[in-house]
Amino acid sequence: MEAEAGRRRGLLHQVLVWRAAAAVAWSVLLLPVCTAAFVVLSGLDPFHPVRWISNSFNDLYTSYVIFCLLLMSMVILVISAFNFEFYAVVPSIPCSRLALIGKIIHPRHVFHSVVHAVMGMLVAWCAAVMTKGKFQFLAVPCTPSESSDDAVPQMCLNECHLFFLLSGAFMGYSYSLFYLINNMNYLPFPIIQQYKYLRFRRSLPLLVKHSCVESLYFVRNFCVAYYFFGYIPKVWISTTMDLRLDSKLHPIDTLTGLLDLSLFYHAWLSGVFLLITWYIAWLLFKIYATETHHFPVQPTFAEETDQCLPKILSSNPPPIIKFLALQDLMLLSQYSPVRRQEVFSLSQPGGHPHNWAAISRECLSLLSDLTKRLITQQEAAAANGRAKQPARELKVSPQTPGAVVTEDVSFQSQRSNIVPRASMSSLVKSSLMPLKTSPGSDVGSPFSSPALNGKMGILDVNSPWHGSVQSPRVMRRRPKLWTSGSDLQMNGSHHESFPVLSPAKVGTETVQPSFIYTWLQNKQEQIKNFLSKRVLIMYFFSKHPEASIQAVFSDAQMHIWALGGLSHLVAASFTEDQFGVVQTTLPDILNTLLTLQEVVDRYFKLPHVSSKPPRISGSLDTSYKTLRFALRASLKTALYRITTVFGEHLNAVQVSTEHKKRLQQFLEYKE
Repeated sequence: MEAEAGRRRGLLHQVLVWRAAAAVAWSVLLLPVCTAAFVVLSGLDPFHPVRWISNSFNDLYTSYVIFCLLLMSMVILVISAFNFEFYAVVPSIPCSRLALIGKIIHPRHVFHSVVHAVMGMLVAWCAAVMTKGKFQFLAVPCTPSESSDDAVPQMCLNECHLFFLLSGAFMGYSYSLFYLINNMNYLPFPIIQQYKYLRFRRSLPLLVKHSCVESLYFVRNFCVAYYFFGYIPKVWISTTMDLRLDSKLHPIDTLTGLLDLSLFYHAWLSGVFLLITWYIAWLLFKIYATETHHFPVQPTFAEETDQCLPKILSSNPPPIIKFLALQDLMLLSQYSPVRRQEVFSLSQPGGHPHNWAAISRECLSLLSDLTKRLITQQEAAAANGRAKQPARELKVSPQTPGAVVTEDVSFQSQRSNIVPRASMSSLVKSSLMPLKTSPGSDVGSPFSSPALNGKMGILDVNSPWHGSVQSPRVMRRRPKLWTSGSDLQMNGSHHESFPVLSPAKVGTETVQPSFIYTWLQNKQEQIKNFLSKRVLIMYFFSKHPEASIQAVFSDAQMHIWALGGLSHLVAASFTEDQFGVVQTTLPDILNTLLTLQEVVDRYFKLPHVSSKPPRISGSLDTSYKTLRFALRASLKTALYRITTVFGEHLNAVQVSTEHKKRLQQFLEYKE
């Protein structure tokens, strides 16, 4: 166990730590450029341009600017360390407002916000010092108004400097808040591979524009907060530091004080300076962390076995390593014939396709897991949409032992997936849910229910479960067989359980819930109904449909790469696979892809699922919100890629009748 953890740390250090160090180095190197731009703009004097430019260049060589550069470099190191610590390749999407509040007040995230507020105050202090003038010092000499002209000057509080410091803390906290709410720790991998410089240059104008607009909103919000609560820190600091308040100056926490354009401009400029430097560090880390990494398909030396692509995919590496490995698989399958030959090669000695077996097994496992997850969500949606019926008895007539009369049952202690599964097409059932009968059960015997016989593929012609099962009217009359969305999500189990009555008990027993259980269920329903009528409670507890859908597809980037890599390898095997290693798994690949395609299509037809991408605004990157549409397009493209290359040869592949019909639609370009 310790050896495995050490190997994971070593691989992460080898791949990611050096990238993070390079991102920090470039962030620090770009800091003097941002500082010079800030110094030039802070001394803006368009009526005397020559004096403005000369004074700005002279200020760049002063000691306090150099000291601020060193201090800002330390701030960039701290911000980059938090970027490295909080990054994620799968975004954390809260589905309700209460979950969002819980995410914000999590101790780890509270520490993130506090540190960013302190760092923001340091940046604001540097900005105030470099701006000079009335913003440079916190304590300034002043003469009390009631004293004579020859009185000794005293130290007074410089409220402009205090305003700068508090605005920096407010902007640092706001940046942290937006960082957590908008999932800015999410690392989106680029669709089109470009050089790092080109990616940075393309993102820089948007970054500057976003920083200017966001700083404007932050300063506006801070002015409102300072208007109501600014006197609290002002009085506390003046009392603590024994500083007087200069009565000759107008206080800032008033309407006239906040309308000072010079103060507003410099506060906004310092906010832009803070956001640009922090966003540059964040952008460079994302660019370096998502750069492609080359994993060898076959190790050159025995020590490199743990770092080859099949081994990493089949093991449990850190999430970002697995994402990089799948990205490398996608690229090699598309652009590298030499590496594709290594995937199709056989081991020596033995002649086994270990590379292809490991890669295809991992890709199919990822796609099967996604299929099961979507089926679970569809069953949960069907269970939530089904009206709750009063509990009745399940009786068996002694005169007709071959028929089980099923009525509406609400035993919440037993959970079953029969109703949603019965409504599924035979395509999904045959490929995902092979049913196993117990040794003691007789399928098709007079003591088994028609529903169970239907699940085993033995349908009685006279049974109401035959023929018209898909009718909506029959669906409404079906019993609620203990399906719960919460249990489906918590357990993650897809095993079916159906109460089959033994022959000895037929006609002699009545299945009925206990009084205590019924009372508890009724009380639970009463409490739910009571809380559901309270608007404030439902405001925090109700789930947002769009966020719930995004959470289901939050890791879809892995599946997109698995689809692309697998389909490209299968298509290339038509001409490059000399040993036919791909043909042995071609039926499984087609079954998995077609099953997933049907499940995805049915998921997009659910009432609460939007068929169009949502409108996106207010954030630098929200690509995770449209991953489900990219997955659907990639899935259809992968199937067309295979059918286009193989053509009519796919008719010889052993697949089910439903799959053959679907494949024929792809072959005729009708899908």
